[in-house]
Amino acid sequence: MARQLTLDLGLPAPTYARRDFMVAPGNREALAWIDRWPDWPAPALALAGPPGCGKTHLAHIWAERSGAVIHNGTSLEGKDIAELSELAAAWPAIVMDDAERAPERGLLHLYNLMRERQGQLLLTSGSPPARWRIALPDLASRLRAAPAVEIAPPDDELLGSIILKQLADRQLHAGAGVVHYLVSHMERSGEAARRLVAALDHRALAERREIDRRLAADVLAELS
Repeated sequence: MARQLTLDLGLPAPTYARRDFMVAPGNREALAWIDRWPDWPAPALALAGPPGCGKTHLAHIWAERSGAVIHNGTSLEGKDIAELSELAAAWPAIVMDDAERAPERGLLHLYNLMRERQGQLLLTSGSPPARWRIALPDLASRLRAAPAVEIAPPDDELLGSIILKQLADRQLHAGAGVVHYLVSHMERSGEAARRLVAALDHRALAERREIDRRLAADVLAELS
C-alpha cells in the first residue's frame, strides 16, 4: 500500500494543568497531599511510582501552586553549602525530581536549609525513601519523618481515559472496541498510552487507514 507523506504539525506538548489530571484510585491519595499544601506536617513530601504514573504532572501542579522551581536530583552534584544556600534562599519551594539520584550530603543540606527558611521540598522518585539505600543516618531520619505516598500504575479505566483524551486532542476517532483492545495489550503506563496514540495517528495518516483493531494490532506489534 502506498504511504502518504506525513508532516510534523507541531502538536502541542502535554499540559500539566490541574484540570487535566485524571484522578483514579491509584493516584487519589497523592493528589490529596498536593491539594493539602501548604499544610504538610514536615518540610518535605515524597511521591514515588513507576514511569508514566503521573508524578511529573503532580509535580507541575504543585510547582504552579507553590511557586516552586523544578530540579533533577543529579543537579545537586558538586554543589557546596554556599550554592545550596543560594538555591534555598531564592526559592520558597523546590521540586527535586529523581530525588534518589541526588548526592546524599547535598540533599541533606538542602533539606536543612529549606527547613530553616520554612520552605518545602517535593521529592519524586521511582521508589519511596524507605527503600533507598541511604548511608547518612541524619538524611535517613529526616526522610522517614516526611510523609511518603506511592502512586500505583494506571488501571484499565485510567489508561482508557488517557487514550480517549489523546485521541480527542488529535481529533481522531477509534472504532468500537479499539480502546479496550489497546488497554488489554499495551504497556501499563500513561507515557506508553501517549506514545501509542501518536504511533496510531502517524500510521493511520501514512497508510490512509481507519484506526480499527487491525491497525491497533499492527502498531502494538511495531512498538513491541
